[in-house]
Amino acid sequence: MAKETLWLAVGFAGQLAFTGRFALQWLYSEYKKRSIIPLGFWYLSLVGSALLLAYAIYRRDPVFIVGQSFGFIVYIRNLQLIRKRHQLEQSRAEGRDEV
Repeated sequence: MAKETLWLAVGFAGQLAFTGRFALQWLYSEYKKRSIIPLGFWYLSLVGSALLLAYAIYRRDPVFIVGQSFGFIVYIRNLQLIRKRHQLEQSRAEGRDEV
């Protein structure tokens, strides 16, 4: 029974993180008065997806596993693109400082 309770907690934690990303995006957009996806959205997506994927694997649910696996890849790729853009912007700023 304790094992089942643990996995239910993992599932609910994943769902909470996954839902929290929408609240974060909505509140941040309201604050900025335009639609914006903050960096935290992608991290919450990644955490929520990882927890839900673990839960889906435990449940042996192939539909849930495929769905969360795809999302997990998308969230990692978005974070890579954001990091790459940030590094490019940093190098450009440093280049201007040297001129």
